[in-house]
Amino acid sequence: MPNDLFKDAAEQSYNASSIEVLEGLEPVRKRPGMYIGGTDERALHHLVAEVLDNSMDEAVAGHATRIEVELNADHSVTIRDNGRGIPIDPHPRFPDKSALEVILCTLHAGGKFSGKAYQTSGGLHGVGISVVNALSDHVRVEVARNKELYAQDFSRGIPQGPVAKVGAAPNRRGTTVTFHPDAEIFGTAARFKPARLLKMVRSKAYLFSGVEIRWKTAVQADGVPAEATFKFPGGLADYLKEILEGVVTYAEKPFAGKVDFGERFNLPGSVEWAIHWTPARDAFMSSYCNTVPTPEGGTHVSGFWNALTKGIRAYGELAQNRKAAQITRDDVMAGASSLISVFIAEPEFVGQTKDRLATTDAQRLVETAIRDRFDTWLAADPKSASAILDYLVLKAEERLRRRAEKETARKTATKKLRLPGKLVDCSTATREGTELFLVEGDSAGGSAKMARNRKTQALLPLRGKILNVLGAASAKLSSNQEINDLGQALGTGMGTKFRLDDLRYDKIIIMTDADVDGAHIAALLMTFFFTQMRPLIDAGHLYLAAPPLYRLKQGAISVYAHDDAEKDALLAKGLGGRGKIDISRFKGLGEMDAKDLKETTMDPTKRTLIKVTVDEDAPGETGGLVERLMGKKPELRFQYIQENARFVEDVDV
Repeated sequence: MPNDLFKDAAEQSYNASSIEVLEGLEPVRKRPGMYIGGTDERALHHLVAEVLDNSMDEAVAGHATRIEVELNADHSVTIRDNGRGIPIDPHPRFPDKSALEVILCTLHAGGKFSGKAYQTSGGLHGVGISVVNALSDHVRVEVARNKELYAQDFSRGIPQGPVAKVGAAPNRRGTTVTFHPDAEIFGTAARFKPARLLKMVRSKAYLFSGVEIRWKTAVQADGVPAEATFKFPGGLADYLKEILEGVVTYAEKPFAGKVDFGERFNLPGSVEWAIHWTPARDAFMSSYCNTVPTPEGGTHVSGFWNALTKGIRAYGELAQNRKAAQITRDDVMAGASSLISVFIAEPEFVGQTKDRLATTDAQRLVETAIRDRFDTWLAADPKSASAILDYLVLKAEERLRRRAEKETARKTATKKLRLPGKLVDCSTATREGTELFLVEGDSAGGSAKMARNRKTQALLPLRGKILNVLGAASAKLSSNQEINDLGQALGTGMGTKFRLDDLRYDKIIIMTDADVDGAHIAALLMTFFFTQMRPLIDAGHLYLAAPPLYRLKQGAISVYAHDDAEKDALLAKGLGGRGKIDISRFKGLGEMDAKDLKETTMDPTKRTLIKVTVDEDAPGETGGLVERLMGKKPELRFQYIQENARFVEDVDV
């Protein structure tokens, strides 16, 4: 009865006044992760990219030739271009506001939606500069237009006065934006890293050969010049040459070039690329769309590899090398140091941070444009083409040999592995498409065993919290049963003996409870992989499962929520059923039945997975953070918690 009274009181108090409406830029400050991916160091530096992309768009459109980026002593950033300048006249829909104020204070406001002002641009969501404004405690924008200088100041997204004319500017044009990130959002210890900004600035200059970018910093850092100027007429070919300075390659010159889509497809945009195959360093691919980095690739990258794979196979057939037919995309990517940049109209990205390009036509445009050029390049340099072909055939043979060995090894895997939690293996003989779930305890393992796809999904239950491997002696590692079991199940070895080619599963998925203990176990496992199997992370094989915290049921309708915010949003929207909404909170995976676990966490068509990555712009800083959180110095851990504790709003104890 008391419980029913509580429910009735809760229902009566849940009315129209419970629905919160966020206006203007409030949603950005309330949920910054939706707009810049979080409040960590990567998100902080993404603010600079948003402003810099606007200036780059002016340059690519032919309106600016020079961009200046300056890191100031107070860790504010100033970005200046000599483009057209943001319009300062009254906006037609908001006559009492200037276009400048509308752009700075309104989400989805900008000059890139219609395609009239920019044929190709990096900032198509129309939220970039307004998000920077919302997440900064001070922003000043200066605009030089028609030989007059105008300025307007903002704080946390709120104008501090109207746009005002501040003087004459007879020899100046363009836009200057100075902003300082808000400590309320990013923390008092948040600071821009000069080296990271310098790398961003340099890469932008390579991506568009027509622009000159000037760098200046008042914050000193080792290896970072106080001032520098970047302009690269050779574009990506110059970039690749700098990266591979002194490295032995199979070809004397890279396969590099640029194709304007207008020449062949009568469409705006272009593709530029540069690639070398080398035995001297690990493979890498850096991709961009409209000067915006796409670290997770996308359709333009798929088109690039398709063109090269088909081209090298065709060349092998002409050279009467029968083994060329077995070359796959993975073989072509092996040992390849590659760069690709596309400019296209109205690109579609996955997420606001634009990590992956989703534009379908980009794959066809890139593949068609590059394939012809690759065929010509191979035919013009038979010596280099033969060396590359021989190398790729060798990689294909190694791959096939290892796959045959794995098929044999998997058949006897359960005999070789004597695990406390018993590895529940999948039946597929090859690695492709297989998944190993690392589950917390036997109860979760029982549900997962019934929920899994027996053909492709394997389970390894772990008992308790594994050893914190950071700083642990090798003898302690080798004697730890849980770690030995994990190493055997994966088949790769650990540390210096690690071999990625021996990995027995395509995806390794850490699946722990959505509470503090589960987060700790996940952190220990990620530390293990980072220190003992780092190439596994770099190759994109490690993931975190994202089980829901709540199940909401109303009549026959049942939905899931991953956190309180999603639960509240579903309650506000309604489920569409009849009667009371019953809310169940999952305290652990063991409380989920097989149906719930499969539907929310294990079914590839419905689940959400979080890929574990190391920031390619700051790998050393990732290692430093791991040492700080998981190392043997509790004072460093305590300091980090003090610096970031205010972001913890709801801890499940």
